[in-house]
Amino acid sequence: MQDTNSAFWNFSLRVYARAGVPAACLEIQEAVSADVNVVLFLLYLATQGRILNAAEVAALDAAVAPWRDAVVRPLRTARRHLKDCGAPFAGEATAQLRSAVKRDELAAEQLQQLTMEALFPVAASGGAASDHVAAARTNLESYAALTGPLPPAALKTLLDCIEPTEQT
Repeated sequence: MQDTNSAFWNFSLRVYARAGVPAACLEIQEAVSADVNVVLFLLYLATQGRILNAAEVAALDAAVAPWRDAVVRPLRTARRHLKDCGAPFAGEATAQLRSAVKRDELAAEQLQQLTMEALFPVAASGGAASDHVAAARTNLESYAALTGPLPPAALKTLLDCIEPTEQT
């Protein structure tokens, strides 16, 4: 992994560390094949006061789809297979390989995040939004138009990570 001062990467680490978020991310990934990095980026943009329409979300997803499909998902599949591959491949050597693949998967996801952040800078993404929670909900609803409905409990967990914007 790269050593980075990426605001988006740091946001993702903070959000993912919150109780219930890893399970919510896994649930939406499994339920509708959602790209968790896209979901996190949509939440990040909302916290920066940005709201995207369905076409903008589709463009974001299309920009990362080749990387996700050719690199991230195959690494995830390999890592999962290595967890339960059984005899004659079970053992310490397989566990070490799984750890290496897991590191590579995380590095691939980080590269995807850095690329999204570069291709879709906050100031140039979507429109301005004064309500961060409403922006997050709209961004995720636009993504759900591509993936199918996000599981309600997982959606609530993710939206609960967004701090309401103080109104003056």
